[in-house]
Amino acid sequence: MGALVGLGVGLGLLLVWSSFQVPSVRSARRPSGLSQLLARAGVEGVSVRTIVMASGGCGVTAGLALLAVAKAWPIALVFALIGGYLPYAALQGRARRRQRDFAEVWPEAVDNLASAVRAGMSLPEALSALGTRGPTALRPAFAAFALDYQVSGRFPDALDRLKDRLADPVGDRVVEALRVAREVGGGDLGRLLRNLSSFLRQDARTRSELESRQAWTVSGARLAVAAPWIVLLMLSFQPDVIARYSSAGGALVVFGGAACCFVAYRLMVRIGRLPTERRVLA
Repeated sequence: MGALVGLGVGLGLLLVWSSFQVPSVRSARRPSGLSQLLARAGVEGVSVRTIVMASGGCGVTAGLALLAVAKAWPIALVFALIGGYLPYAALQGRARRRQRDFAEVWPEAVDNLASAVRAGMSLPEALSALGTRGPTALRPAFAAFALDYQVSGRFPDALDRLKDRLADPVGDRVVEALRVAREVGGGDLGRLLRNLSSFLRQDARTRSELESRQAWTVSGARLAVAAPWIVLLMLSFQPDVIARYSSAGGALVVFGGAACCFVAYRLMVRIGRLPTERRVLA
């Protein structure tokens, strides 16, 4: 009997002590920049380590190839850095194209949602229908949303996973507007979707015009940066000429030119770039 009383008192003291303990909230780690770039590019099944290894492999391959051809280590080092940057540049280009494609088709997707809601479908059903009848670029993400909602039945969680798959600023705005409409309720969902579609269509038209006017600036910057290195690459097949860059003075010229090209290119792109949208509650 005494053992049971002691056990009960000990258990009670343990419960009282645990009630005063504040549970530690584990802070969610923010994804790295490269992880966010992979999400924006829509590359699935590829880890950050894979991209880093691919960059290192490209850099080493380019450096060794130039060292074997030109026999000049400064040129080999510069082209190794260029080769290592290529996978990252390819991801950036893919992410920009994907975001541009999404911006063009979002008004059509919102119009489909408005039509489905007007026809009497619920909001989850209308979103799931975009997986089969929506714009081609958005179908995989909404098909995965339909499967998530069918399995779990939890609409907010399915919306969160949809945002992660899209990784798009416009998609964040659409998803958050739908979340608020779902939680608040009311009969203004159709009007909200029509206004959102009109705003997205006008925003996409304005941005397209600005990007078409800006294209010549970016193309000129890339051509101006690439031209001297293309000439240097062609000179690498002439050992007598390229051997001069193996000296200390030649290395200073190569590295100084590379630094000037990098700074000038970044400066020109920053001056001519358009403001980019940030993701909402990502």
